[in-house]
Amino acid sequence: MPTTLTAFADVTTSDSALRRFLHGLPGVDAVGLEARAASLGTRSIKTTAKAYAIDLAISMIDLTTLEGADTPGKVRSLSAKAVNPDPTDRTTPMTAAVCVYPDMVATAKAALNGADVKVASVATAFPAGRAALPVKLADTRDAVAAGADEIDMVIDRGAFLAGRYLETYELIKAVKEACVRPDGTAARLKVIFETGELSTYDNIRRASWIGMLAGADFIKTSTGKVGVNATPANTLLMLEAVRDFRAQTGIQIGVKPAGGIRTTKDAIKFLVLVNETAGEDWLTNEWFRFGASSLLNDLLMQRQKLSTGRYSGPDYVTVD
Repeated sequence: MPTTLTAFADVTTSDSALRRFLHGLPGVDAVGLEARAASLGTRSIKTTAKAYAIDLAISMIDLTTLEGADTPGKVRSLSAKAVNPDPTDRTTPMTAAVCVYPDMVATAKAALNGADVKVASVATAFPAGRAALPVKLADTRDAVAAGADEIDMVIDRGAFLAGRYLETYELIKAVKEACVRPDGTAARLKVIFETGELSTYDNIRRASWIGMLAGADFIKTSTGKVGVNATPANTLLMLEAVRDFRAQTGIQIGVKPAGGIRTTKDAIKFLVLVNETAGEDWLTNEWFRFGASSLLNDLLMQRQKLSTGRYSGPDYVTVD
């Protein structure tokens, strides 16, 4: 099996070549896609399997605060929760990451104090992506210099929807290069498509392939700032894309659904999608994440219910 993008070298040589490739991808059967996602969502997970799934989901969360009113105190509090989600039960897994704006990266890094929790930062004029390329690259470099382990960038949806596919590809490549530190190490790059604005499943498939060809480490559904965010169907489609991409290149890419995933039941549905579509290799926080905050509280409540047989009071978990 090849382990490079050599087979796709000619695809990105021109806008017309990339367009031919993207529009040559198989069309998405929307009815079939949604039916399969709904069917997988009916799987029943009980007892020990449910306990395993809850701990796995907790370990996959990017605990996020992306508000204009964010303060250093709030970021420190969120970082403490990421390291120790349930102070009454030290067996609770840490979350995968804390996700903040670039100006809060240093605060999060200091608060985590070497814990095995990544600091992720949104960049490239999140959430709209409406800025000049030099501004987007400076935004990325500032976050990386402040200590970000991961960068969550947004594509220019306007360019993509106007059919300027090579421009979208080149933006991702440029941001990928901006993630490299002076010592040669690099922050991992998550590419956000804002699937709710892409209109069609075919567009989501095309965006997925642009992101993967450009060097994304993760492809991500949404910013969480629009009306339609992660859904089982659009996440299933992206899981199919990373599965097919690895089959053709040997390169594994992660997936991150974000926005609207609030309950344990929702999270388990997404884990079933991962297992049944991409496979067990993706059932780790290295390759699958949840962009969520309120989800963690429900997972903690359900975790306690499994261990004690009763639900805790409303003050059991902190309000983020």
